[in-house]
Amino acid sequence: MNNDIGKKIKELRTNKKMTLKDLSEKTNLSTGFLSQLERGLTAIATDSLAQIAQALDVSLPFFFTGLTRNRSCIMRSYEREVFPITNSRFIQYHLSNDRSGKALLPRIVELLPINCEEEINQYSHEGEEFVYVLEGTLTLFMNHEQFELFPGDSAHYNSATVHNWANYTNKMVKLLVVSEPNSFAES
Repeated sequence: MNNDIGKKIKELRTNKKMTLKDLSEKTNLSTGFLSQLERGLTAIATDSLAQIAQALDVSLPFFFTGLTRNRSCIMRSYEREVFPITNSRFIQYHLSNDRSGKALLPRIVELLPINCEEEINQYSHEGEEFVYVLEGTLTLFMNHEQFELFPGDSAHYNSATVHNWANYTNKMVKLLVVSEPNSFAES
């Protein structure tokens, strides 16, 4: 997958007549790192790839479209599919190759930091959710109460309960989320 992303970056960069140095200056990533990335010799963090996407005037999911994926019950880490970013706050990675006919929807969700003064609207919907905090501090709103969850903490609740999440810190919050029903299941 690193090779595919690197090729897309190089193609975009050269089409825009940008040098590695130009891209380096726009992203604050070293030319050496960018060169290795374009040749598929290194991996890249999501936030760094987002910087590159912005510098090249494309959306983050652009780098993940068209990648071939295994359709078995096993999913390799490099096969993770990035789902479109929601409200500029959530980046979701599906953790299952085959979502058809499955009740559960397993995902890694990264919450970007937001302003503490931003109002968080709680909502309810059909189903059930399990949330496990992998990194950072999650603010969970549940029944108009606010809870802070730390790495290793989890919450398991009926989705009919009004709820929502927020990241009021200055770092990314990473969650393992398993929910049902699977809105991506194909009948």
